[in-house]
Amino acid sequence: MATNNRMHKRKRFQIIRKALEDHGVVTVQELMVKLGASSATVRRDINELDEQGDLRRVHGGAEATDITMRETSARFSLDYAKMDRRPEKLAIAAMAVSLCADDESIIINGGSTTYLMVHALEHRSMQVLTNSLPAAAYLFEHGNVRLQVPGGEVYRDQHIILSPFDNDTIKNYSASKLFTGAQCLNRSGLLESDPRLIQAERKILTQADDVIVLVDSSKFQSSASLILCPLADIDTVITDDGIRDQDIKMLEDCGITVIVVTVDSKVKVA
Repeated sequence: MATNNRMHKRKRFQIIRKALEDHGVVTVQELMVKLGASSATVRRDINELDEQGDLRRVHGGAEATDITMRETSARFSLDYAKMDRRPEKLAIAAMAVSLCADDESIIINGGSTTYLMVHALEHRSMQVLTNSLPAAAYLFEHGNVRLQVPGGEVYRDQHIILSPFDNDTIKNYSASKLFTGAQCLNRSGLLESDPRLIQAERKILTQADDVIVLVDSSKFQSSASLILCPLADIDTVITDDGIRDQDIKMLEDCGITVIVVTVDSKVKVA
């Protein structure tokens, strides 16, 4: 009987490790379903794997160790190295970082341009909340910032962490600045096409004093179907010098500060 119990425990450990490899964070409730085990058994397994260094025990569940996060960070860095309009996005990200002060609390929303910010923030003394899995993975490995992420499920395709609950970390976090991108920016405001992105991003827009949008000039001629927020909710837009005069006027008529950068601005990317 003892041998069977040990074999059963090894199988549970394999399932837990695989869940963390796939999702980065997993709750006790999720593991109870996956393992068909009680809460007490799951918590004992988490404690033992934490002692072995296979995972990190957190309130209500477990998160991946730095080894897994390092692999995740490297994979995302490789993916984002192939992004479209990379020079423009690097310049926009560099300008965004220049607006940040030491010891400031900021929010970084998911997106390719906002991800490029984190490479220049890694040695800063700041507090950062992000729902972006790539940003969190990079800052976890490289950064000195105080890093916070919302609890919830990791959505691989969107590269975000999304909580189904209203009373989560986001509601208890106050920031001076929020940096966000979007699929499209026009007279209707910031637009996206994925309802899950809308759900995740709307929750954090009200948690900062200033909303700063990072979009390359092509986003003014893109299209999307879901409004994330109206122009009235935006304080600043940072874009590249490919922006049309009519788009600048549209923003300025709404009282939005427009910062235009050139590709001569650089941000160091590891």
